[in-house]
Amino acid sequence: MMKSQEELFSIVGRFAVKGHVRSVEPLGNGLINDTFKVCMDGDEQYVLQRINHLIFTDVDLLQHNIEVVTAHLRRKLESAGEADIDRKVLRFIPLSDSPKTYLKDGDAYWRISVFIPDAYTYETVDPEFSYYAGKAFGRFEADLADLDEPLGETIPDFHNMELRDRQLKEAIAADPVGRMSDPEVREIAEYLAAYSHQMCKAERMYREGTLPKRICHCDTKVNNMMFDADGNVLCVIDLDTVMPSFVFSDFGDFLRTAANTAPEDEPDTDKIAFRMDIFKAFAKGYIESTSVFLTPVERENLPYAACLFPYMQAVRFFADYINGDTYYKIKYPEHNLVRTRAQIKLFKEALSKTGEMKSYLDSLD
Repeated sequence: MMKSQEELFSIVGRFAVKGHVRSVEPLGNGLINDTFKVCMDGDEQYVLQRINHLIFTDVDLLQHNIEVVTAHLRRKLESAGEADIDRKVLRFIPLSDSPKTYLKDGDAYWRISVFIPDAYTYETVDPEFSYYAGKAFGRFEADLADLDEPLGETIPDFHNMELRDRQLKEAIAADPVGRMSDPEVREIAEYLAAYSHQMCKAERMYREGTLPKRICHCDTKVNNMMFDADGNVLCVIDLDTVMPSFVFSDFGDFLRTAANTAPEDEPDTDKIAFRMDIFKAFAKGYIESTSVFLTPVERENLPYAACLFPYMQAVRFFADYINGDTYYKIKYPEHNLVRTRAQIKLFKEALSKTGEMKSYLDSLD
């Protein structure tokens, strides 16, 4: 339920902000949290967010992760003698009567961060911005590689392929709405099953001790970076999904959307291809930033990561289709099936380019 201006003013007043509230206006078009820009009677400006606790069910853990990460990044910037640090790392405001950085108001959870002035986000996905993204998200991981304090998973098993594989098998076995009688659906199930073992190798490597978990962003989109007026990256934003994961999460998830020549639900699969120019640009920036910590195993499996994420998304769309479309919102009855076909085509396209990906990665210093 949308809050009134008076209620929003009251919520802001519960935090240790400077001055008195002059206005609270909607900001951006985020799909998860409700976001507002807060202007005070002085020069201070803030960002007020209502946290979606239906997705992030442990808000205390969520904010703990963010506080630990931002404090660590701030110390790194201070040690490096960086100027204008409040524009280069997010800063969250505590409550006026508590060190906590979130407020529980009825059934809703709220937080406030300092607004970064003269900063811009972009939706552009081209080689130039993909390089910036690779460099920024890689540096984000590098800066957190020596973080001592453990973080929790804000969305448990978010990118766990073994879990998604099990969920698909359970959906196929149950077939709650009878969709497995369709020959095309059975053919898709057989195709995905043929790659199941190969695509679940990250979890096996982790259990064997050959693949580490890192602190990753887990939502690597171009619009999750802020730029200054000169086009320089200021900082990475939207830290709700920052948690322990494999580096494949940040590498593969970016490419699943950025390197796709069509939307993820494109009905005409002939329009779907995997853009190697985007791969090369992102990989170049990423390797430049992560070479200080990336292991040979992580680096050599980056082409696998580029294939993993369209495969994982195909599995998730397909399982939801078999289950009767209970998770993803659909616009028409076969929407999840169309999404599945599109992601399978992208997976095939990426798979066909793994040799080229490996050669390019080998050519980088």
